[in-house]
Amino acid sequence: MGVVNVTPDSFSDGGRWFDRSAAVRHGLELVEQGADIVDVGGESTRPGAARVSLEEELARVEPVIRELSRQGVTVSVDTMRAEVARAAVDAGARLVNDVSGGLADPEMPRVVAASGVAYVVMHWRGHSHTMQSRAVYGDVVTEVCDELAKRVASVLAEGVAEEQIVLDPGLGFSKNPEHNWALVAATERLAGLGRPLLIGASRKRFLGRLLAGPDGAPRPFGDSDAATLAVTALAARAGAWCVRVHDVRPNADAVRVVAAVEGARA
Repeated sequence: MGVVNVTPDSFSDGGRWFDRSAAVRHGLELVEQGADIVDVGGESTRPGAARVSLEEELARVEPVIRELSRQGVTVSVDTMRAEVARAAVDAGARLVNDVSGGLADPEMPRVVAASGVAYVVMHWRGHSHTMQSRAVYGDVVTEVCDELAKRVASVLAEGVAEEQIVLDPGLGFSKNPEHNWALVAATERLAGLGRPLLIGASRKRFLGRLLAGPDGAPRPFGDSDAATLAVTALAARAGAWCVRVHDVRPNADAVRVVAAVEGARA
């Protein structure tokens, strides 16, 4: 899954694809590089980010999704709003990637259920401006699994079919670096929860902190792509269904290498 942030303030590439034409070109480039899905988002979810209006989010993503879909791209929409999800599906999106898992907008599961598209249910404890204060766990892996199970039960009760659901442990969302590494280490357990698993580690802050220089300054976001690649290989080996990344080609190559090794092992 390649990322197209149609935003001026996303943490890793804010502003680069804010222009509609540039966003479409980038989405097509990601497909050429090996992306199976292009994830289009119009609202930054970086820590501390302020929400944009419904109208602004719609204006950012709907034309990009419509054009990419017209050109045969499998598109997902990265949104927490049911109205944006509805418009995106009408424009051709085939997956709704909801980082709140239906908590931010109670209407979201019903919209997804009616649409029949795939639905990413991510582990989430609050919006960007408060989420890091909620990074408190006794056993992060067990608690994330339990909270995801509750969200799945909730969206199923709203009419979403089980086969629509994809799970995401929410790396970086209400988690400190130690929590993120514990979840990466538990990918095989997470992949065994009964639904396809999406892993989104690309360029996240916990990678930059791991790679900090002698002065303790975290590695810049764009300089952690090699670390992202390592997480991709680990995730693929552990049975993840998909990885969400910014730099598609090397990650697609890593997945193919893992597949070849697994094929030889079989």
